[in-house]
Amino acid sequence: MSEKLLEKYANVIVSIGINLQEGDRVEINGDVEALELLREIVRLCWRKGAADVLVDIQDPQMGLSKYEEANSDVFDRFPQEKLDFSEALMKAKYHKISISAPLLDLFQNVDRDRKSRWRRTSAKAREPLMQYMQKGDIKWVVAAAPSRRWAEKVFPHFTCKDATDALWHQIFKMCRVDRDDPVTAWKLHDWILRIHANWLNIQAFDRLHYSGPGTDLTVGLADRHTWVGGSSLTPDKVAYMANIPTEEIFTAPHALRVDGYVRATKPLIHMGHVLENFTLRFEKGEVVDFSCDRNANLLEELLCLDEGARRLGEVAIVPNSTPISQSGILFYSTLFDENASCHFALGSSYAESIIGGSEMTKEERFELGANHSLTHVDFMVGGPELDVIGYQKDGTEVKVLHQGEWAVDL
Repeated sequence: MSEKLLEKYANVIVSIGINLQEGDRVEINGDVEALELLREIVRLCWRKGAADVLVDIQDPQMGLSKYEEANSDVFDRFPQEKLDFSEALMKAKYHKISISAPLLDLFQNVDRDRKSRWRRTSAKAREPLMQYMQKGDIKWVVAAAPSRRWAEKVFPHFTCKDATDALWHQIFKMCRVDRDDPVTAWKLHDWILRIHANWLNIQAFDRLHYSGPGTDLTVGLADRHTWVGGSSLTPDKVAYMANIPTEEIFTAPHALRVDGYVRATKPLIHMGHVLENFTLRFEKGEVVDFSCDRNANLLEELLCLDEGARRLGEVAIVPNSTPISQSGILFYSTLFDENASCHFALGSSYAESIIGGSEMTKEERFELGANHSLTHVDFMVGGPELDVIGYQKDGTEVKVLHQGEWAVDL
């Protein structure tokens, strides 16, 4: 792994991801296997004039011990002190950098009931904190670094070191870090994404129709929806890039206006397990039937988390020609795999995908069709055989994607 590329990657995360301004406060969360990258990020934050840098490093192996050793009642209560601390950081506008080094199947053998209970408990406890994220005051970015388990999953025929080096190489490439000037490359990429988002907004589609192998789905779009691509803006008009990498342009579907069926084209990694070859059938926005070749019980658990988990909260357009798609690599990471393919998300919509949504309550957004849930889980539906047609309110048809690529030359 090249130290020079690692420094460039840290610079992309800090300068493009949260676009750190002098005087910003920063909270950095990361896995212990990402230490080399985390050190570069912390150093760069201080160098760029951060007022404070708070670092929280987690060891998933220690997290595993909780599921194996803790008393049962631990999974039904969330310490109020932790919530108070998190809220204090958000009120003080600590911008968030999260670096994941996935361990994938580390938790696959722990008690499923404990995992499900803790997931619901933590989601409910943290829900009030989302108001701070929805307002857009806090800049945030999610990025990744290799773990041994992740690298060996992606490159199973390599030795451990070779697999890790190969995954670093791919992360640098997919995140445009291998360019001579990665920051400029990201600004150009941001501009291109915004051009396509603007075109979609001009169309003011009422609904989209998806067709492809195993898919025939009509997705109504929320009232006052807006397409978002590339960077987001704080109320003070400071840009930040929430995901690195990102290739998507997304908006809010209408929670009550989805009909038909859709087949996932890539496996979904959920709670450390792989869900493969699943199909969902929708009526009036709700999943009414499903099938899944592997770990169907986990898909059922996800759909039953709450009422909103059976409805769509995001629709995202991603052409098949993205670098991640063209790599032909299944990354077993939603952060990467969702940027290789058009995708949907079960669960909650983002406030920014509704015009004025950051100033609304969740109930007001739902009146416009934007879904609400304790979860948000992306699954992929794209590929070279996918066609997407947009329908305007007067019934005018406009091709959006043809055989997986943009049908319009902008």
